[in-house]
Amino acid sequence: MSGYQFDFFISYSRQGSVQKWLLNHFYNKLVECLADECAPAPKVYMDRHMPRAVEWSHNLTTSLRHSKIMIQVMTPHYFRSGWCMSELDSMRAREEMLGLASGEVSQGLIYPILYSDSENFPIAERMRKWHDFKEYAHPDPVYQQTVDYIHFHKEVKQLARDLVELVDQVPDWQPDWPIVERPDPIVTPRTPLPRFKRCPEP
Repeated sequence: MSGYQFDFFISYSRQGSVQKWLLNHFYNKLVECLADECAPAPKVYMDRHMPRAVEWSHNLTTSLRHSKIMIQVMTPHYFRSGWCMSELDSMRAREEMLGLASGEVSQGLIYPILYSDSENFPIAERMRKWHDFKEYAHPDPVYQQTVDYIHFHKEVKQLARDLVELVDQVPDWQPDWPIVERPDPIVTPRTPLPRFKRCPEP
């Protein structure tokens, strides 16, 4: 396989409610809105839609290598997942190889969207501007029956416009795009909270 096979690769942690949100709302709405913006419709990779009987880790790395832009769905668990950090580090290595997301060219190949938290993200992960979806982070199907879902549709439509504009500027594919392997879990020590310190004896 050579060349790009996907326009967008969705990188996310399966912990928490984000996977339900992606499957119930975001993925299909994004594909729909991207098709409204250009033809042929851009191709979006998400690991829940990989072919049967494939070796999943190989499929992930191969699909990432052949994707133009990574959509990073940011949650607290994302930065503790070895697989997520491997995907993130691989795209950062590609940006570095191309001189992107730097002082010379500020635009990069990683498009972060914020699903939850942000207060406890590593400081380095707050340096890239993200598209905030926290207001629309409702995972259950009933969300589609609410008035707020119209606003969610508008937000995804704006996201699709941004992505279509970016994807046309991506450099040509190269067979030596780096893949950074980092499968071990990332464990970040928690800072003890002062209010749980033992009270001094009277």
